Amino acid sequence: MDKNVMTLERFIIEQERKYPEATGDFTGLLQNITLAAKIISREVRKAGLVDILGTTGLTNVQQEEVQKLDLFANTTLKDALDHTGFLCVMATEEDEDIIPIPDKFKQGKYVALFDPLDGSSNIDVNVSIGTIFSIFRRVTASGAGTVEDCLQIGTKQICAGYILYGSSTMMVFTTGAGVHGFTLDPSIGEFLLSHDDIKMPKTGNILSINIGNYGYWDEASRRYVDYVLSKDNDLGKPYSLRYIGSLVADFHRNLLKGGIFLYPTDFKDPNKPKGKLRLLYEANPMAMIVEQAGGRATTGNRRILDIVPTELHQRVPLIIGSRDNVETYEEFSRGNFSGSNSSGQ
Repeated sequence: MDKNVMTLERFIIEQERKYPEATGDFTGLLQNITLAAKIISREVRKAGLVDILGTTGLTNVQQEEVQKLDLFANTTLKDALDHTGFLCVMATEEDEDIIPIPDKFKQGKYVALFDPLDGSSNIDVNVSIGTIFSIFRRVTASGAGTVEDCLQIGTKQICAGYILYGSSTMMVFTTGAGVHGFTLDPSIGEFLLSHDDIKMPKTGNILSINIGNYGYWDEASRRYVDYVLSKDNDLGKPYSLRYIGSLVADFHRNLLKGGIFLYPTDFKDPNKPKGKLRLLYEANPMAMIVEQAGGRATTGNRRILDIVPTELHQRVPLIIGSRDNVETYEEFSRGNFSGSNSSGQ
C-alpha cells in the first residue's frame, strides 16, 4: 500500500498515540462502529436485490413506520458494540428506553447514542441515507449505565460523526480536533482519508429546507426564507434551494459547499409547536461536527450544544450551517434584521 495512503484505522491509532494515558478503549470503540458501518453499507448496496426494502409493519417510539433497513441497521450497531467492554449503555432513535449492556459482558466507560439510519423514508427511492453517532464518557461511577449517562449536554460529547451511504460510503467524524472524512474503498474494504481537516465555508448560497411546510413556520422563519430566495439578499441573487430530506445528505453537501439547513419550529398543531429532529441522536452530533468545521448550530435563539436534555427522545428546532448564514437567521429570529427585504414579500 502507498505509504501516503491513510486508512481510518491508522488515523485513529496515530491520534491515540498523542495521549500517553490512552487505554485503547476509545480506539476500539471507533473501530467497531466502523465495522458496523461496513456491514450496513453492504446491505444498503444490495437494497432492491434482496428482501430488505419496505416496511416491517411496526412503528417506532416516534410513531414512524420502521423500515426493514432501519431494523437491520439498529440491530447491527447493537450487536457490534454490546459485547466489546467499551460501553456501559446505548440509546438509539428506534428504541424507547436505554439499551443496557448484557450482564455477561464487561461494563465500559463510554456511552454511545445513534440514529441508526437517518432518512430511511428515502430508502425505497434510492436516495442517500446515513448513520449518525455520538459518544460520551459515562457520568455514573460504575456498574450498569443509566439514563443519566445518556442525558448529557452536547458540550460533553467526546466524539460525533456520521456515515453517508451515497454514491460512495463516507465516514465523517470529529473528536474535538477538527473534522475528517474517510471514503470506503470497496476493493480493499478500508476507509481511506479523503477529506482532511474539513473547513465549512463561512457563507454559502445553498438553502436546505422543506418548503412545503412554509405555512406552518413561525413568522421569522418565513421572513428569512423570503429574504434569501429574493434577489435583494446579501448575495444579490436568490439562494439555491436544495433539499434531499435526509439530514446526513443535506448536511454533508452544505458542510463541503457552504449554506444553511433549517428545520424550524412548526405550528401544525398550534397548541403544541415543536421541532422535528432529535436532540440526542441528530442535533447534538451534527452541532459538534459543524462547530469543529467553523460553522454554527442553533434553535434560532439558543446554541444546540448548550441545551440540557431532559428526555431520550427530545425534539428541537435545528438551524445549522455556515456561520454567516446562521447568524443572519438569528437576527431574523430576534426581530432586528435590517435587510432590504426583511419585511417579507
